[in-house]
Amino acid sequence: MNLAHSLLHALADHGAREVFGIPGDFVLAFFEQIEKSGVLPLYTLSHEPGVGFAADGAARYHGRLSVAAVTYGAGALNMVNAVAGAYAEKVPMVVISGAPGANERRNGFLLHHQVKHLDSQMAIFREITCDQCVLDDPLRAPEDIARVLRSAITHSRPVYIELPRDMVHAPCGRVHAAPAPKHDEDALAACVQEVLSRLERAARPVLMVDIEIRRFGLEAKVAQLAAKLQVPVVTCFMGRGLLASESQAPLLGTYLGVAGAPEVTEAVEGSDALLMLGVILSDTNFGVQRERIDLRKCMLALDGDVTLGYHTYHDIPLEALVDGLLAHAKPLRADAALHGERTAYPCDLPADDKAIVPRDVASAVNDMMRKHGRMPIASDIGDCLFTALDIENTDLLAPGYYATMGYGVPAAFGLQAASGERPLVLVGDGAFQMTGWELGNCQRYGLDPIVVVFNNCSWEMLRAFQPQSAFCDLSDWHFADMAQAMGGDGYRATTRAELAAALESAVQRRGRFQLVEVMLPRGGQSDTLSRFVNGVRRLQGSKA
Repeated sequence: MNLAHSLLHALADHGAREVFGIPGDFVLAFFEQIEKSGVLPLYTLSHEPGVGFAADGAARYHGRLSVAAVTYGAGALNMVNAVAGAYAEKVPMVVISGAPGANERRNGFLLHHQVKHLDSQMAIFREITCDQCVLDDPLRAPEDIARVLRSAITHSRPVYIELPRDMVHAPCGRVHAAPAPKHDEDALAACVQEVLSRLERAARPVLMVDIEIRRFGLEAKVAQLAAKLQVPVVTCFMGRGLLASESQAPLLGTYLGVAGAPEVTEAVEGSDALLMLGVILSDTNFGVQRERIDLRKCMLALDGDVTLGYHTYHDIPLEALVDGLLAHAKPLRADAALHGERTAYPCDLPADDKAIVPRDVASAVNDMMRKHGRMPIASDIGDCLFTALDIENTDLLAPGYYATMGYGVPAAFGLQAASGERPLVLVGDGAFQMTGWELGNCQRYGLDPIVVVFNNCSWEMLRAFQPQSAFCDLSDWHFADMAQAMGGDGYRATTRAELAAALESAVQRRGRFQLVEVMLPRGGQSDTLSRFVNGVRRLQGSKA
């Protein structure tokens, strides 16, 4: 095999099922090998941020590696934001960048796409990936590839591989997977016993789950654990959509502090034994607490460590902890009322001529899914994401912590390319202006997402915090009119009746993307966003 074949087979052996990319001169030879080898299918997009978001969406949805391949400099550096978001939210993305060859590096000229030094790009990606390598030695390459891919899987974070273009055809051996790191079984046993003892002593135990249980493929096991312990389960804001297909999990709802359901807030903040599995302690998850959560009473399993009160068990993989808890767990209480999600979601949208508000979008989507079946959702940041919290629990991909705009459309592209499942996209008009044009690539691959654009001619999420700001105003671009030219169908809805009819038409039509442009009044917000903003303001006021 040549080095490119070794790399492609290693990616496939480690779980990757596709490559997203944009060709460029430093990576052309590698793209040729991707195409000729047939090891992994290649999906090309229009802009490097979309490439990164598509790979992110595919990796999040399946909890496995996905690949983004770009050229050196102008390509890879254009994707930094998407990779940074994947690092922040623990997504196992493999970034492959072409690079100058050895002779080019020695010729004394500055090379096109070069910023400062030839290794400046590596220095930048070292900050936003958990492991890196340059494949400049075919003899060492198999070992480097194995190490880097093992790091991506172990830490569930992006890694960076730089491939000089003169190395693509170099003879290279096959990559043998590096073994998973070992953990101390005695430490694991002690940790499991301490966690269970704390739960057994507690009067109000609660289990909170977040993104790591999806990243490490643990949703089914966590559902079994919750059912076995008979304790209520909540997701945090970033973990919304988890356990959607696990009916045995006694799911109470999503914790949002003062912005969420009172019964969920009371359960979490009143718990004397809150077991947090894979929960990121971020402001989006805990920034609007009604009462401050006492972390000394919490048990946090994250990033391979388990912290209980004032001490930490290091190097305890989340899967090993969950397996240990499952093996020794006993019911803590027999409360049948804990089974089933309690949150009531809006539905039965009246088909009338009233103007649309965000809650109406949630009602219309709930009606559509109850009639036609649930769909996975890719949401951008903004009020569209807060509206998603009023939609019945289904798989949800969203940059809830890193909060980058432009995620939704390309993430849905990656989701459907990787899974074949038709996604629903929720995106604001500001974010759609950034990456919505990637929909034009759907026709080449037969992808047909349903895209709901929240169009209030405004960056409304920002206006919520700065109500009098004129700089948040946007023009009306009439997105629905553009859909036909990009290979899809467009609908513009200004009333609730038009919204319901547009979604029904969209779900019936297959083979082309469907864009539903929902016209919303400027200044209108979902109830959840309003409560969230008020909670942030209250917190900021208390610190003033």
